[in-house]
Amino acid sequence: MVLLRRPEDATSYPDEELERIQQEHLAYHAGLREAGQVVTNGPVIDGPDPSLRGMTFYRTGSLARARELAEADPAVRAGRLTVEVMTWWCPQGTMTEPGQVVSLS
Repeated sequence: MVLLRRPEDATSYPDEELERIQQEHLAYHAGLREAGQVVTNGPVIDGPDPSLRGMTFYRTGSLARARELAEADPAVRAGRLTVEVMTWWCPQGTMTEPGQVVSLS
């Protein structure tokens, strides 16, 4: 699991550059989902910590690979976000690929 945070010293860009970075960020994560490297991801809003901007659940097999992919995010490379990478355990079968049936018995 990767937490995406906005650093206090986030790099400033003109609005049009910020829009380009955001579009690249979204496209990057869509590609990771399509490739099966990401189970799900999305923004975090209305939380008690405004620096927390999003979460990504990777399916990579290692923290090192998850970190490598997270740090390749265009928004991270641009200095707009930082990553916190950690192992997250969930019950078997709760994070499945689309179309798979999950047996709850």
